Amino acid sequence: MKTYFRLLAFAKPIEKYAIPYILCTIITVFFGTLNLTLLIPLMSTLFQREDAGISSRPDSWFDLTDTFKYFTYEMQTKFGEYGALQRVLLVVVISVFISNLFRYLSQRVMENLRIHTLLNLRKAVFDNVMNLHVGFFSSQRKGDIISKIASDVQVVQYSVTATLQVVFKEPLTLLFYLVTLFAISVKLTLFSILVVPVSAFVISLIVRRLKQQAVLGQQVYGRMISYLDEALSGIKVIKAFNATEYIKNRFHNENVYYSKIGRRMARRQQMASPVSELLGILMVAMIVLYAGKLVLAGEGELDAASFVGYIAIFSQLMRPAKAITDSFSNIHSGLAAGERVLELIDEKPEITDAPHAKEIDGFNKGIKLVNVSFSYSDRQVLTDINFEVPKGQTVALVGPSGGGKSTLMDLIPRFIEVEKGEILIDDTNIKEISTYSLRNQMGMVSQESILFNDTIFNNIAFGAEGISEADVINAAKIANAHHFILETAHGYQTNIGDRGIKLSGGQRQRICIARAVLRNPPILLLDEATSALDTESEKLVQESLNSLMKNRTTLVIAHRLSTIRSADNIIVLESGRVVEQGNHEQLMQKETGLYKKLVNMQQFETD
Repeated sequence: MKTYFRLLAFAKPIEKYAIPYILCTIITVFFGTLNLTLLIPLMSTLFQREDAGISSRPDSWFDLTDTFKYFTYEMQTKFGEYGALQRVLLVVVISVFISNLFRYLSQRVMENLRIHTLLNLRKAVFDNVMNLHVGFFSSQRKGDIISKIASDVQVVQYSVTATLQVVFKEPLTLLFYLVTLFAISVKLTLFSILVVPVSAFVISLIVRRLKQQAVLGQQVYGRMISYLDEALSGIKVIKAFNATEYIKNRFHNENVYYSKIGRRMARRQQMASPVSELLGILMVAMIVLYAGKLVLAGEGELDAASFVGYIAIFSQLMRPAKAITDSFSNIHSGLAAGERVLELIDEKPEITDAPHAKEIDGFNKGIKLVNVSFSYSDRQVLTDINFEVPKGQTVALVGPSGGGKSTLMDLIPRFIEVEKGEILIDDTNIKEISTYSLRNQMGMVSQESILFNDTIFNNIAFGAEGISEADVINAAKIANAHHFILETAHGYQTNIGDRGIKLSGGQRQRICIARAVLRNPPILLLDEATSALDTESEKLVQESLNSLMKNRTTLVIAHRLSTIRSADNIIVLESGRVVEQGNHEQLMQKETGLYKKLVNMQQFETD
């Protein structure tokens, strides 16, 4: 129940919906019960015309049968038999109209509550996911996260609101029916209600394992969405390696497993309704046999009209009872999905701002790394890194793959957190600076071209406000992207497709560079920014980057060492340690140095 009440908290302010829903439901249930009890005077008017009522008012209104007989007698006396029938039917029609009108209004209110809950829940999940640190996503399946935000939230909102509806409406309906049945016949009602606990016990045996199956089903569905995402993202590799059958089999096996779980759950859920209905019919049959014998023999406390009304009401008694048992079988899937959603909401970002984090609006001195170390689980990636990036200078990170270059780059904007040592911006530890203002001083172009399914204009202006078309065009020109953009179908308003698939690799990278140019940051972080470009494009973009980096502080990772010859300082990393540093000329003088070895290898490959 703790999970349920936590999920219900997303319906706040719930009183805005609960109060009108309660009022509408009370009216609906009252007149819905009255619709059935009005069968008594209707039957009396039609089939007991000579003795349709009694001439004196009963002492208590709770004596429902005699009360209806009295009013039937009064109407027949005043308006005649046909006039009484007309008025009874008019009351029935009005009662049915009122009950259905307020049922519609209550459903409207509940639908608004459902949509409101879905809005709040999905917003909370997505907001928390966006606030999580970058490292979280490297250890999670993207498809599983998508499944929680899309599918699980949908299951939760239907389950929670439907259960909330059942919890109030159906017990209230049961109460009204039982009160009415007791008012008609106490003895018969005491005998009749034995079916309710019997039905509840049988249903509880059926749905006992539903929650366990629902949890497993949601987990398998998350894996299936992950496989789907991987298949769509890596379609070229799949085709190139003739792995289509392998990918199809992997997805189909998971799909079959998910279907088996779904069938098992459906069997249990669907069994609850017919079982409870069968129990209800059996009890109605027993009541008809028992009470019918008394009525036919003239020994019972009910006449024929009251007995018909009684059976009509009791036949409806199982409907709310069945709805309650069905809701208990359905709530398990909702709670299972809810636990997965809350697990994502409860996930706390490992990187947060200090209580009194400092806001910075400029960059004046430089970046300094002091004894910086970092590891992934038990694997040490960086060890005691020390170097400085003075303002206005360009520092390059080079070295073999796996040396920790990209990890070091990610530490500066706090995508991941330093484990040991500190990184200083203008002599202030970045942990004491708000992440927003820290990242606001930086522009980044990563090795992978990250673009969005939007127009070229919106991709270049991404994250910026109040940007004019002239600003975007100027940034594109600096990145040598303006010419090819004009050649696209709609220029800057051309949609580039999912992840920029409509553009070539070099074009995508130049759009990313233009995005960094537009931001006009004092610090540039370039993670192999030209690696996806052909030789001609690389030369053009490198010239643009060189002019852009003038009078800026730049930290650059370079695979092609020829692009960083003019760097003020070159940091050579190997196995997570700084093994050499200096400018190009200084490092080339070291005969056995790693940098010179790497340069010679690239020159040999070029030759």
